[in-house]
Amino acid sequence: MTVDVEVICIGNELLIGKIENTNAYWLAKQITVLGANLRRVTVIQDIIDEIAGCIHEVADRKPQFIITTGGLGPTFDDKTFQGIAKALNQKLTINPAAYETVKQKCTEYAQKRGMSGEVEMTPPRVKMAIFPEATQPVTNPIGTAPALRAQIGEAVLFALPGVPAEMRGIFSQTIAPAIKAAGMGVFCECSVFSDGVVESRLAPLIDRVMAKHVGVYVKSHPLGFEGVELHLTMTAQGGEPTVLLQKAAEQLKALIAENGGTTHT
Repeated sequence: MTVDVEVICIGNELLIGKIENTNAYWLAKQITVLGANLRRVTVIQDIIDEIAGCIHEVADRKPQFIITTGGLGPTFDDKTFQGIAKALNQKLTINPAAYETVKQKCTEYAQKRGMSGEVEMTPPRVKMAIFPEATQPVTNPIGTAPALRAQIGEAVLFALPGVPAEMRGIFSQTIAPAIKAAGMGVFCECSVFSDGVVESRLAPLIDRVMAKHVGVYVKSHPLGFEGVELHLTMTAQGGEPTVLLQKAAEQLKALIAENGGTTHT
């Protein structure tokens, strides 16, 4: 069974070019290597209605997993949980487990800075523990703000922080095992580098290879004058995808040689 995933990146800073969206790049690689199918990445503003509407749109496409990044912190523009609450038609409430986690993390941070005494749970700190009522907190092994897990339609929704280190830690610890358990395929890739044949002449050769080797996808990446990387990928649910991919690569190299080009891997 193919495991479909969609990613929603939330943050005005992404849309104005202030911050490079490295989270989307990293998640795309991890999801693909797991053998799942990343169908779409959407970037939206920190607006409650935008978040809720986008979650509904994605859920209607029925992926197994929806992952959001960004908007879980203590500041006014962190509105992801509010958007999720609207999408789920749930009230926001203090989650006791999340509250204790935030308090513990704040206490540990204060102690590391040499501060003693009771840590005050200020409104911004409490905000990180205010969850839609029927959702569950997910441990953040690096930062303060817990992540979130919810069910929406047929999809499992995970809301992750936008801080890259925190997002990666939670994904690796919690989401990657969930994707594996859902029944993933095997992802394989290899590259053939061609010289002496321009990309336009390679196009029909690529078509022939993909027609013969069903399931193999070949993407060309120009590297300079008549230099092209041909990236072959395949995700399979069984069989020997590595062998199939190698056969496709060998056919591609033979066709390039017939057309006066040279190849190396």
